[in-house]
Amino acid sequence: MMDAKSRRPAQTTRLRPVPDTEPRLHYRVVHGYRRAFRTAGSGPVLVLLHGIGDSSATWADLIPDLARHHTVIAPDLLGHGASDKPRADYSVAAYANGLRDLLTALGVESATLVGHSLGGGVAMQFAYQFPERTERLVLVSAGGVGREVNPLLRLASLPGAQLALAGLQLPGMRYQVGFAVGLMKLLHLDLGRDAAELLTVVDALPDRRSRDSFVRTLRAVVDWRGQVVTMLDRCYLTQGMPTMLLWGDRDCVVPVEHAHGAHEAMPGSRLEIFEGAGHFPFHFDPGRFVRLIDEFVAGTAPAHWSRERWRELLVTGRPGSAGACGTERELLEVSERSAT
Repeated sequence: MMDAKSRRPAQTTRLRPVPDTEPRLHYRVVHGYRRAFRTAGSGPVLVLLHGIGDSSATWADLIPDLARHHTVIAPDLLGHGASDKPRADYSVAAYANGLRDLLTALGVESATLVGHSLGGGVAMQFAYQFPERTERLVLVSAGGVGREVNPLLRLASLPGAQLALAGLQLPGMRYQVGFAVGLMKLLHLDLGRDAAELLTVVDALPDRRSRDSFVRTLRAVVDWRGQVVTMLDRCYLTQGMPTMLLWGDRDCVVPVEHAHGAHEAMPGSRLEIFEGAGHFPFHFDPGRFVRLIDEFVAGTAPAHWSRERWRELLVTGRPGSAGACGTERELLEVSERSAT
């Protein structure tokens, strides 16, 4: 005869499900083009946007830590990485539209956007075009603040750039480029701080389609004089949008002065400078980067978009009202640039 103790069901330990934090590469066809993206985790959505010539792989080492508290989506922008590289519109506005459609296809209504370099410009454009779908902005060494940009990018925007980039794929050139980049690092030049990333861009352009997409994207935002797209004329619209700026003080692609200008121009923004970092502060100190993102998302409420408030800002706001647009000459230059 069984006693009371023997009739009791065996005690089992119930394990809480742990979200999968390892990123996996997925594909989704939107408008007939294959778009690649990495995703992992669960919770509030973080969208990570890479820079020009890069891909979602740039975030790969950070995604597992970010995915402990967030659903992380890191797309390869069209023309980059494993996404298709058609002869198409590679403007910042087109990238923002493409991101909206990808997120819609994935069932994501709103997200915090983390944009690096070109991706920062795309994030700002997305927030401008679709404020109701933007919860927060994190701009990392972002383009689209001022004219200054590394002379190498200005040169790459000139006619004949495709031929020059093709020359980098000739036998032996990879070694020579690697030697030059290594020498810059040895001499402690600022550009050498991003040596590994520079070589990644070279390796990401193995064929004509990749090079054509790179040049089309670059020419949409840079010409021989520098950056041709600005957000300073609309920065007052970020009122009420939680915004954090992350920059390396040794950035020789987009100078740190742009961080201070954007911080002054964006009401209520937060500025964090990574001392000793170049254009990729999230590679320089990934632990601090992840902590700042986690703290920022946890410590701020998502932006609440109001049509009435948006109209009020458009009617009463002034471009550069915070004084960050600089001199009168710079304001005139702003008026010549794309306001799409």
